[in-house]
Amino acid sequence: MNDLAVIQTGGKQYVVKKDDIIDIELIEGFKKDDSIEFDDVLLTKKGDTVNVGKPFVKNAKVKGSVIEQIKGDKIRILRFKAKSRYRRRIGHRQNYLKVKIDTL
Repeated sequence: MNDLAVIQTGGKQYVVKKDDIIDIELIEGFKKDDSIEFDDVLLTKKGDTVNVGKPFVKNAKVKGSVIEQIKGDKIRILRFKAKSRYRRRIGHRQNYLKVKIDTL
């Protein structure tokens, strides 16, 4: 079973296989146990057949199910200007969807 696909979501590309679990950027409106469908498929490989899209493969869809909504690690952003007593520290935690790939 060497079937795989390359999908694009949230400005990023992911190489996925059946039963893979990936973390994608949060897409509003999806909750736990919802099904999600990715239409932006860049490449599919089934057996020895490889289809490369220009930019997307026609009639190709990857379906998955949302496992949970999670938050990523906190990152800290520091801003500093020398000799002017200017310091700012802010933090950020990105929201993600944990998705299990069901069908290619």
